Amino acid sequence: MKTTSYWLTEPREPLTRSASVRADVDVVVVGGGVTGCSCALTLAERGLRVRLLEAREIAGGASGRNGGFALRGGAMAYAPAWAELWRLTERALDRLELLAGDAFRRIGSLRLAAGEAELETLARERELLRADGFQVEWLAQLPPPLDRLYAGALLNPRDGALQPARWVRRLAQHAVAAGAELVEGETAALDELEAPIVVVAVDGLTAAVLPELAELVRPIRGQMLATAPLERVVYARPHYARDGYDYWQQLPDGRLVIGGKRDVSFETEASSLEETNDVVQGQLEALVVELLGELPEITHRWAGVWGETVDRLPLVGRVPGRENVWVAGGYSGHGNVLGLACGELVARAVAGDSPPELALFDPARLKLDPSRA
Repeated sequence: MKTTSYWLTEPREPLTRSASVRADVDVVVVGGGVTGCSCALTLAERGLRVRLLEAREIAGGASGRNGGFALRGGAMAYAPAWAELWRLTERALDRLELLAGDAFRRIGSLRLAAGEAELETLARERELLRADGFQVEWLAQLPPPLDRLYAGALLNPRDGALQPARWVRRLAQHAVAAGAELVEGETAALDELEAPIVVVAVDGLTAAVLPELAELVRPIRGQMLATAPLERVVYARPHYARDGYDYWQQLPDGRLVIGGKRDVSFETEASSLEETNDVVQGQLEALVVELLGELPEITHRWAGVWGETVDRLPLVGRVPGRENVWVAGGYSGHGNVLGLACGELVARAVAGDSPPELALFDPARLKLDPSRA
């Protein structure tokens, strides 16, 4: 069933457009999500002529269809090898806070352990994070009903919660104010784009635009639902459980927004279709009952598609075999913060910088199939 994301139903003023349409631009950015808007903003701030193309509306894809989590790090458990990645996302969170206004609440996040194995992983992660200077706290005593469902939790105090569609629209407005040209409702094949440089920033749809990356960035669907507002606050910050297969937050108006459960049907959820199904939605309803003791009215159901890479690190850099095409995507479900960071990184590289963090995400690290180009 095709549905509309709760985040995209929020009333808002139309985005301001640039005063004129340029005949020539230096860079075309394909994709009006967080990565594309971040890239366009940074390029415009550097004085480049940039056009941002979005086939639907700004934030119409995964950037407006996710759980609204703003987390440091990536999809993998922390290890010292990822310290540079964690620091990159901490800086991005600080930048997000400056740009997002009331679309962001810096209220921390909880990562919950569902069993002994996950508990040991989180305990080890806590010690490694502390050793590398990152703020993290351990919660051994959880409030009900979490105390009967989970064995403990990491509190990440510098994380936060987003209204993701509002945040990305605000980021797009910053880009336009800096001089970027915004075009919604238009699509174009790569060979039809008349610009010296093209940046592909479509995350879960990367393979559709760059077929040679199909084996490296595969689409994954995440389903969600939202309840009617509850009378009391039960969950004061975003919660992330079972290695990310369950996640939820309670909004300021009291409604619970919850997603996950794709592990009940991996085969159907390896999909680029923004559709819900009864199997996953039924499991989400059961989780709501576990968390609240009842099933409130469900007001919205929706799905979003993100890009997952084989090593769970993003692809950011020049596409091998395409001299003028760059890519930024494949966040493995952690795109709200990584997308902001990687959009800026790829823009800096296009502008002639050499950000050291790009070495982590270089597409050339993974073997491409040239026959798909």
